[in-house]
This record gives sequence, C-alpha cells and structure tokens, in this order.
Amino acid sequence: MNSLLPYMDEHWRRQVAERGLELQDFNSSSFPPNIPALCRSDWRRSGGLPGSQPEELITNGVVPFGTRAAILNPLYGVQAIADEGMAVAFARALNAWIAEEWLPCDNRLYASIVVTPQDPGGAAEEIERWAPNERFVQVLMLASTELALGQKFYWPIYEAAAKHGLPIALHAGSNYKQAPSSLGWQSFFLAEYVDHTSIFQSQILSIITHGVCSKFPELKFVCSESGFLWLPAFMWRALKSWRGMRCETPWVDRSPADIVRDCFRFTLQPIDAPLEAAIFDRVLEQLRSDEMILFSTDYPHHHFDANSALPGGISNELANKICVDNPLKTYPRLRRLQQ
Repeated sequence: MNSLLPYMDEHWRRQVAERGLELQDFNSSSFPPNIPALCRSDWRRSGGLPGSQPEELITNGVVPFGTRAAILNPLYGVQAIADEGMAVAFARALNAWIAEEWLPCDNRLYASIVVTPQDPGGAAEEIERWAPNERFVQVLMLASTELALGQKFYWPIYEAAAKHGLPIALHAGSNYKQAPSSLGWQSFFLAEYVDHTSIFQSQILSIITHGVCSKFPELKFVCSESGFLWLPAFMWRALKSWRGMRCETPWVDRSPADIVRDCFRFTLQPIDAPLEAAIFDRVLEQLRSDEMILFSTDYPHHHFDANSALPGGISNELANKICVDNPLKTYPRLRRLQQ
C-alpha cells in the first residue's frame, strides 16, 4: 500500500491514513501463501512476495524463457474495495506505479491497465488515461464479477478498449463480494480453484449471448489461468443448444463456437493437460484452430516444470504460432517487435 501513496492525490492519501490502511494487504490471491503451487522454492524471497521486484521478475520470469515481451498482470485487490471512488483511485495509483517504477526497468516489460468493473465509467476513463502509453497493451479484469460480464453495465469498458485496440484480459480471481461458485462458498481452496473453469464458461456464454462480440467484433478476450482442455466439449454444447434456441438471441448471428474461435484467446499456463504433444495436438484438432492459445508462464506460480512452459514434442511451426504469431495477432501494440 505504501508504494502507491506517492501516486494518490492528497484526499486519498489522507483517507488511507485516517482509515489505517497503510499496513493493509489488498492482495487478491486466494492461494494459501506457503503451498508449493504458489511459488517455486528457488523463486521465494524473504521480506516480500515472490516476483515483487522488477529485477527478480526479469531474472526468473523473462530471461530463462527468451521472452521478448512480458505483460505484467498485477493482481492487487482494487476490485474488492467497496468504495467505488477509492477503488478507482487505487487502480489509478497502481497503473501509475507500474508505469513509473516497472516499465523503465526493461524494455521487454509491458503492462495491463487495471480497471475496477464496479465503476465502468471510471474504468473507461482509466483506459483513456493510459491508452496513449504504448507500453500498456491490454485491460485487466478478474473473471468473477458481481454481474455477468455480458451485461450492458460493463459495455463502457468494452467500448473504450475496442476504441484503442486493447484486448480484455480476464484473469482467474474474484472480488469475493459474492460466492465464487454456483453452489455458494466452498470449504476448501482446492474446490474453489477447480471451480474457476465453470466461472470462465459462464462468463464466455454471457459475453456471447448478450451480443458483446457482435457489438465489438474486433475486441479480443484473453482468458488467463482458465485452462482450455474443457473448451472442445464446451464449444460443442454451446453450438448444439444455440441451434435449438437461436430465436431467443437473434443478435448472435453465427455459431458460438465460431465466436469463441474468433474472439477468445487462452493462455498456455497453467495447462490443464499432460504436457504431451499427442494430447495437446488432439485438443487443438478438436478446437479446429491453432490460433487460440497464447504462450504464458504464470510466473511466479509453480504450475509448470522448471522452465519448461511448452508441451514437449510439438512441432516448431506450432511452437512459433503459440509463442510469436498468436500473441502478435492478439496484441496489436506488440507488432512493432516485428520491425
């Protein structure tokens, strides 16, 4: 919190002091902090969270993978703040902190515009504020929101993002203002973590059925830490049901499966399948697309072996699609790397 104070105006600095928030931790991660999945043992650090220093991130999360462009996704819990004005102020300070203290450290680092969906107007203003900075390449939201993401309440965010050619990244996570499960509150983190898949499925269907992809056809949604092994069955079921009930949503003027292929992208890690080429290739065959998967590491979480983030045995052509071609198509602002 103290790191953000220099980037807040006097009113909000005073509010932080008066409310005793200086020592508050707004980390939105629900991971138990000491489980092995949270961080590799050699990535842990004393006196702070892993990956919380630019030098560490570059050494451990960029260099070993030969990364030319690394997009920062700061999962700081500004979305969980009930005071909408404070949430917007904290998001603004967080984005300024990234711009001033992280991006200058290495030209391979790029940023996400963190927005607060509880105030779509304020979120759109934040997009307008940072869009002129070409190092901000996407808009970051949490996958679990108070309302289904297709509803028009959120459309100002989509309009602003589409205007500037910025994808919307939906990262696994919740503001925990309501149960992150259709069955209410889970008793164990294991159950909550596995439930993330159902949240992404519900949000994708909401976005499609409310007509977001028809209204903003160039807008891309990047599902981060969602997995994708479930996609073929999900797309088949959505297509089958749409064929029987398409009169209910006439603005959905093409197959939901085609919309998913065109408008949604999925990060590679953490992969929810064995890292075997035969299985991976079969999933892509069922998806009928090799353009939907984007390279990622999920650093500093330990969801992959050592520094091996790609499935072993895949072709060089497919590896190039996942690591280079697909990201460049998804993120227009990274295309300057081709120059």
